[in-house]
Amino acid sequence: MLNDEICKKRDELNKSIKNNEDYEKIYKLSVELDELIAKYYMQKKDENA
Repeated sequence: MLNDEICKKRDELNKSIKNNEDYEKIYKLSVELDELIAKYYMQKKDENA
């Protein structure tokens, strides 16, 4: 689910950083990961409401 997407995106980001890929790509992946994490917490918040 969403947790799996977060793990995949985090792995992709870590691999990009490790391989010294282009800053723009790393930044894009980082923003996408942040958005997924925000979605995850919003989902959790709604479940607990």
